[in-house]
Amino acid sequence: MENIRNFCIIAHIDHGKSTLADRLLQMTGTVSDRDMVAQILDSMDLEREKGVTIKASAVRMLYKAKDGLEYELNLIDTPGHVDFNYEVSRALAACEGALLIVDATQGIEAQTLANLYLALDADLVIVPVINKIDLPSALPDEVAKDLEHLLGVPADSIPRISAKEGTNVEQVLEAIVSQVPPPRGDADLPLSALIFDSHYDSYKGVVAYIRIMDGKIRSNDSLRLMATRSDLKPVEIGIFSPTMRPVDQLLAGDVGYIATGLKTVSECRVGDTITNSQNPIREPLPGYRHPKPMVFAGIYPVEGEDYDDLKEALEKLQLNDASLVYQPETSQALNFGFRCGFLGLFHMEIIQERLEREYDMDVVVTAPSVEYEVVMLTGEILVIDSPVELPDEALIQEVREPWMKLDIITPTEFYGPVMELVTRRRGVYTQQDYPAPNRVQLIFEIPLAEIIVDFFDELKSRTRGYASMDYSFIGYRPSNLVKLEVMVGGEPVDALACIVHKEEAYHKGQRLVTKLKELIPRQLYDVAIQASASGRIISRANVKAMRKDVLAKCYGGDITRKKKLLEKQKRGKRRMKMVGSVEIPQEAFMAVLRLEDE
Repeated sequence: MENIRNFCIIAHIDHGKSTLADRLLQMTGTVSDRDMVAQILDSMDLEREKGVTIKASAVRMLYKAKDGLEYELNLIDTPGHVDFNYEVSRALAACEGALLIVDATQGIEAQTLANLYLALDADLVIVPVINKIDLPSALPDEVAKDLEHLLGVPADSIPRISAKEGTNVEQVLEAIVSQVPPPRGDADLPLSALIFDSHYDSYKGVVAYIRIMDGKIRSNDSLRLMATRSDLKPVEIGIFSPTMRPVDQLLAGDVGYIATGLKTVSECRVGDTITNSQNPIREPLPGYRHPKPMVFAGIYPVEGEDYDDLKEALEKLQLNDASLVYQPETSQALNFGFRCGFLGLFHMEIIQERLEREYDMDVVVTAPSVEYEVVMLTGEILVIDSPVELPDEALIQEVREPWMKLDIITPTEFYGPVMELVTRRRGVYTQQDYPAPNRVQLIFEIPLAEIIVDFFDELKSRTRGYASMDYSFIGYRPSNLVKLEVMVGGEPVDALACIVHKEEAYHKGQRLVTKLKELIPRQLYDVAIQASASGRIISRANVKAMRKDVLAKCYGGDITRKKKLLEKQKRGKRRMKMVGSVEIPQEAFMAVLRLEDE
């Protein structure tokens, strides 16, 4: 065990995490030059396109250090986005050290700090590394000073590398060997192993990625999952190099996988503890929790007959992604579909793209909403995630909404625009800090509903792309919320309803009606679009009918002939209105999202 080093790489999105992993794999000879592709650990096309790791992965490397000894290095690659914060925390729990990568052109950013604090909470040794020194705009000396100020590590001892070019990457391997401690654990104790990720394999069932804390696993052992209380015989056990390679046994300190043969990822959850069913440990490893969806949206097939295909596609996606939850729902406007829960907006975007690409589905996604707690006059507490479920206002005592702690790091020159943006979204300022000269870290508390749609885009545009943000859940707080309903041609359209703050209902209703008036195509009769909140209509607009000149054939003669023709047209329009139904285009459902002042 003395020669094992378990470490992960933490960084802000796009600071070169996957590229450094590529170089480490190449330099240790784990992957031959012939098999090398960029971002080798990111196996999904989406990960490569978006440049962000979505699934964690692990790989074992063998490295002969300058001291002449051969070391086994286990790299655990963590997801890079704030939505996957829980997976990052579990991957950190499986390591003893973390490489903290900072981009020499951008410096310390919000997620750099957020992930750093997670790593410090997990008691890891931090090895800072400055990347992208080959770029003309790189400022390695300034970034080194910032890191010295933040971590107390001498600035001249921090490796400065270019992961793309491979410059000085050897220094990183030496730093891992010399600074990261070997794992502590005893192979003679009863087995305890942490699951830090899993994926579904159609031949081997769920493959759990594990780090063994104590004890050992042999391929014929009988194992138990502590959270779900299920026993299993492994199909195979092995290590990642970087493909899956079966081995006979895994010992304390090792990182590897167990092919469990289970049918769904939800039976084998991230953060769970594996032990031996004959000789189990008493207490599971700490930190396990159920990933909780934060954002909810309806997903409907564009064509009604694709409902079964959509159901099958969601089932297959859930095999791989235990944090996706869904249940059937119906809507008057969109017929049959599913109400899905996601970890965040980025997670929702990934699921939508995977449905469209991997399963060739055409789907309509309704405006995302969050989960509210409704306290009834009877004292009963309802949890609702769709505006349609909100009970009558007369029966409600209060509505509580989820609040987040929002952490924004920005150059000091954008202090004003950021403050203005957050306070306009009902955010409350709590404190500030200066992690580096010319950079300010602002901490706010803000309702989740205000940041799930286009907050990040607006933050980026106001700060010319320099600001970065991170958020975490605080709890539920009461707020003055009402349901904003939209009626088209007198019929309520449930997919366009949303829950808004009472003070904003009037303005939001007006903007929504104006937007819908542009988007809904003209019919052969007048269509009224109305917005209502708290039982009264707050805004209305008419989509004018397409006109046909019925008087064209009436020339000369008495005025009564014209009146007679106009009267006949009026009756026809009335009859059309009774049987006609208004087609609402997909853009109209997305209009609810883009309601901020444009």
